Amino acid sequence: MLIARGLRQLQERKQLREGKFTQTQWAKAADVSPGTVNRYVDWQDKAKLTVPTIRSLALACDATEDELAALERLVRTQEDGWWVNHPGLPAWMDPLISFEEYATYEYVFANSLIPGLLQTRRYAAALHQAQEPRAEEDQVERAVEARMQRQSVLDRDDLHLWVVLDEAVLHRFPSEDAGVMAEQLDHLASLQQRRNVDIQVLPFGAGHAAGSGGHYVVLGREDTRDPSDSLGVVYLELHRRGIYLDDPGDVQAYRRMFDYARYRAADPRTSAKLLTKTRTEITR
Repeated sequence: MLIARGLRQLQERKQLREGKFTQTQWAKAADVSPGTVNRYVDWQDKAKLTVPTIRSLALACDATEDELAALERLVRTQEDGWWVNHPGLPAWMDPLISFEEYATYEYVFANSLIPGLLQTRRYAAALHQAQEPRAEEDQVERAVEARMQRQSVLDRDDLHLWVVLDEAVLHRFPSEDAGVMAEQLDHLASLQQRRNVDIQVLPFGAGHAAGSGGHYVVLGREDTRDPSDSLGVVYLELHRRGIYLDDPGDVQAYRRMFDYARYRAADPRTSAKLLTKTRTEITR
């Protein structure tokens, strides 16, 4: 996203200085195809980016040495993450985990399952087996290990995770073993003690909260010192596919929906009592 944003800014600056500068003109000036230009300014493209091409595109827009160095650095480090080509992670989750490593806030509305960052090992395994009943045992284990490794991002003090759970999530067991859910609820209670994690429950009695109709994640960072380093994105997960929205209007709309959801939800203390009550009911 940062690479695409940087290139678009260079294009816009050139247009302000010299007038019309289309992607076709840009491709000709950089000696690449129009398709290559489109691929580099669309951050969701999964194809590998290269330093020579980024140099050609940036220089065609009269980039300064500092701008060129910054773009080259981003290209060189785009595949440093542990999650890249990880056998336990689908490719569509690569951007999400990349954003989590970079983000300072993550807001999650969950109405069907406990979000991945909050799951216990047993809950994650049961959930994966329920969603992929034909998966081999080693495939499930790789997926669970990846999910556990992903949770290490919560050790960062500068990342604030705020989750609103529909109360229905607390009553939807991932397996017939009630102990799995009991352990998961204990884990949620423990996570509530962390300074960088807020968990609220949207009770049945609260009615419908504004929402997209499903699970969504809003994450990013806000840098008041350098606005160009700020970003926001919405992640929507479907079966075997993830959708990312980075239009500022979309991000703002989902942030408003989340604000409304947490306003309707029980406060953290009352939510903790709901978790304890549900946990007690399971073990009766």
